Amino acid sequence: MRGPHNLFRLIRTGATFERTGAMKIALVAADAPRNLRIAARIIGWPFKWLGLKGDPSQPPVLRAITALGPAFVKFGQLLSTRPDVVGEELAQQLTVLQDNLPAFPTETAKKTVESELGIEISELFSDFSDPVAAASIAQVHKAVLRDTGEAVAVKICRPGIEKAFRRDIDALYFLARMIGLISPAARRLRPRAVVAHFEGVVMRELDLRMEASAADEFAAATKKDEGFGVPRVYWHLSSKHVLTLEWVEGIGLREIEALDAAGHDRKDIAVRTLQNFLRQALRDGYFHADLHQGNFFVAKDGTIIAMDFGIMGRIDAYTRRVYAEILIGFIKRDYRRVAEVHFEAGYVPADQDVDDFAQALRSIGEPIFGMEASQISMSRLLAHLFEVTERYGMRTRTELILLQRTMVVAEGVARSLDPNFIMWNVAKPVVEQYIRENLGPGAAYRDIAAVARMAARLGPRIPTLLEGMVAERFERANSGRASRTMISPLAAFLLGAVLSGVAATALFLL
Repeated sequence: MRGPHNLFRLIRTGATFERTGAMKIALVAADAPRNLRIAARIIGWPFKWLGLKGDPSQPPVLRAITALGPAFVKFGQLLSTRPDVVGEELAQQLTVLQDNLPAFPTETAKKTVESELGIEISELFSDFSDPVAAASIAQVHKAVLRDTGEAVAVKICRPGIEKAFRRDIDALYFLARMIGLISPAARRLRPRAVVAHFEGVVMRELDLRMEASAADEFAAATKKDEGFGVPRVYWHLSSKHVLTLEWVEGIGLREIEALDAAGHDRKDIAVRTLQNFLRQALRDGYFHADLHQGNFFVAKDGTIIAMDFGIMGRIDAYTRRVYAEILIGFIKRDYRRVAEVHFEAGYVPADQDVDDFAQALRSIGEPIFGMEASQISMSRLLAHLFEVTERYGMRTRTELILLQRTMVVAEGVARSLDPNFIMWNVAKPVVEQYIRENLGPGAAYRDIAAVARMAARLGPRIPTLLEGMVAERFERANSGRASRTMISPLAAFLLGAVLSGVAATALFLL
């Protein structure tokens, strides 16, 4: 489906923003340059009649986003956590997208449950409520198990949601190709790879069996984290389009007045929200990547309870170390070291100048330090960061998209709870602890032990592997001639035995 016909759908997107009155508001909120505002209005106005009408009772931007479909709703959820980017009023309007969208009928939900689980709903539940929350992909019902009387949350996918998402993703692929053709400079951002990453995340989110597995794994990883909880999964009542979890009571993070009335310390919750994310990302390499206010509740005892595990992020051990070094470098204002880490990790092309790049990083970091959070224009900061990445030829790292996006969202959520929240101060103890545990002598000891274990396993095979490498290079150098340099069986046996022995000795000493 990825053909030129998607041009109409992209035009209709702009027309919808124009027809609903959202275009001007969105451009002003994003602090777009004047020439871009003028161009967008000129392009959008002639096609205004093609735009979707949406719900006239909703504010313009919310009206446009909900009319355009689930992919736009996902983007709106991200913006709802960033009042420093889009403004307090617009961010507040967009919080509706988190879990308060129009619901589909309860009878449809019941039929889905019966079809998926293969049993009459009356045999499973003694009570099944109308929707208590509805988001872009699914809605949630409170139910009571007939056998045990336990209260559970039953999450059910919207009918036809997979087809709707595929249609939106199809249009995004088309847009990515157009961007690459129109602006060769933008190719370094790898727009098609970004869309492919988004597609993989969304398609995974649409399979609630994967969400059940994610919730179970996340619960196991965080079970010792004080003041943080994950609801239990009811596996026998879950399937591709139905997920049943333990019912939890709490106050949503966006319910500021309710949090205050219950006596919760919002500043403490803001600190714990960001630190929980960083701790889980750096320690486990596994983190909640849909961290908007609608997915987190505060229990009566102050425990932060996570919900909705459709989008989870993973980063490998090496990337975690790189990211931690970058963070601690910024926190300590050691821009030279931050620049070196970028070069060592290959994030910046080797032909660039490290000192020049360090100076550019200083221009990003210094305006932030010593300022109140309310004085920082995040939209201008992000625009400057984009200019720096373009100047130094930095390409989009798809493996970091979720991590970077979630960090932005986590800070936004924290600032919605505490307007004076400063990320660097809160992040410092978590990152420093990770650095001590993973970049010091103890980490070197563990790395040597890991290498020794691998060598012990692979020692007997190393001669064969070396022989294959030598033969391959020899064949390439000699235009495919069959002559090969062989390692004798006796030499191979002796080399493998020596390597295995060295590895075993190292393991014993470690």
